[in-house]
Amino acid sequence: MTERKPAYLLLEDGTRLDGFAAGADAAATGEVVFNTSMTGYQEAVTDPSYRGQIITYTYPMVGNYGVAEQFMESDGAHARAVVMREIAPSGTPDLQGDWEKWLIEQGVPGITGVDTRALVRHIRDKGAMRGGIFDGAMDEGEARALIGVEPTMSGQDLAREVTPVETIFHSEGDGPLVVAIDTGIKRSIIENLVSRGVRLELHPCDTPAETLLARDPDFFFLANGPGDPAALDYVVENVRGLLGKKPVFGICLGHQLMCRAIGLETYKLPFGHRGANHPVKDLATGKIDITSQNHGFAVQTPDGSGTIEGDEPVRWETDFGAAELSHLNLYDRTVEGLVLKDVSGATVQYHPEAGPGPHDALYLFDRFLALAEAR
Repeated sequence: MTERKPAYLLLEDGTRLDGFAAGADAAATGEVVFNTSMTGYQEAVTDPSYRGQIITYTYPMVGNYGVAEQFMESDGAHARAVVMREIAPSGTPDLQGDWEKWLIEQGVPGITGVDTRALVRHIRDKGAMRGGIFDGAMDEGEARALIGVEPTMSGQDLAREVTPVETIFHSEGDGPLVVAIDTGIKRSIIENLVSRGVRLELHPCDTPAETLLARDPDFFFLANGPGDPAALDYVVENVRGLLGKKPVFGICLGHQLMCRAIGLETYKLPFGHRGANHPVKDLATGKIDITSQNHGFAVQTPDGSGTIEGDEPVRWETDFGAAELSHLNLYDRTVEGLVLKDVSGATVQYHPEAGPGPHDALYLFDRFLALAEAR
């Protein structure tokens, strides 16, 4: 094995962790976050929602089952870099490639040999923050200056960096027509919709409401994506133009954007929800789903607390009538979903398509389609 070069991870508060360089030979800065999934390292790096971020994997061994085309959530990498306790060679020869070679091909630097448990405890205590991965020979003052010019995640419009330049069409036939505002949609979501016979159109995130309405779809879909929902007022305004005209459904960032469109606010979580083991209660059925999540912002409650007391549906009056809390995060009791009662619309904060993660919530795609058909 080739001897690895020293490298270090530096956080904006001065915390430094030393390790060894992995992946592409480059420095990287971004918001340092952590993901608790035991699998899905390739899916995470290629998920557009990780744009501008450095992913810390809490699972100690990363790369042991290789990489493959079917694990891609987009056309390429979006995460800035990866932090690992141990990088492992692939032990699965039937897959297409080696994890570290793939990182190099994708231009994604990494660091291995880091005490990721200590790093995650620090982020949980102090919150996600800017940081960077640097060659061990780089002066720490120079590294600190690079981190200092990295924008904070709050206020960043990253949707424009991942949205398509022009409309993309998926599937043909006579199934329901779904028009999506593409702020960074995952392939798993596309596959789940198309596999249900949907004719799907992915429109650039700045497409005007009038253009979207002219497509006359069965319903509108608001996708996942990166950055701060409060920086996407132009999308929010277009969503306001869609509500009440046709059913509107949203996932993850799409949930946050629709909530802002009806008059609610969003706020930044201390360290976000990123992993495949988040328990969410469906308040209509009482069922608890284990869900896959990836978001750093959440929907604010009208009382400003950000959390919900009790396990019963709560109704709030909004700019578009009543909205009922439909799903609740059982870790921190944050808002995980709403159903609009006076216009047709529903949202969930988590990822029912998984990619990776449990499939407990796959039924939500069928529920969305049924709600649209009922209208």
